[in-house]
Amino acid sequence: MSLARVVLTSGRSLDLSELRLSSTYGGVLEGYPCRPLNEMKIKSLVIAAESAHPATPVHLVPPPREYPDQYAGAFGPVEVLPPVACVGAFHSTALDRDHDPVLHRSALTVIWFQPTTQVPSGFDAADALREVDWEGLAQDYEL
Repeated sequence: MSLARVVLTSGRSLDLSELRLSSTYGGVLEGYPCRPLNEMKIKSLVIAAESAHPATPVHLVPPPREYPDQYAGAFGPVEVLPPVACVGAFHSTALDRDHDPVLHRSALTVIWFQPTTQVPSGFDAADALREVDWEGLAQDYEL
């Protein structure tokens, strides 16, 4: 049973079987949101996703970045990512039409950022998430 179903702009339905939400800047005690901090956060999410799902490809949806008019510190200008970092394990029907649809599925672990903790669902998921190139990024596996 899936947590939610997301429909891509291509029309393919994805089942969300696992979702990890975290605060983008949770645990940051010093400093300010900037490119070096954001790149470290993104890299740690990718490493954690690859470790949690070693047999599944991982894709990062490029996050939107805001540049508020604030004082630039030692690490460069302020650069803010959306407040919620998401790592989701998605599954769908097999990519290869020659595979038995009963025995095969496709999978992709996706990392994205969003403004709220709302679970993406149906056609209401963020456009960037719905535009993931499933056919080019996911991988088939046998049940």
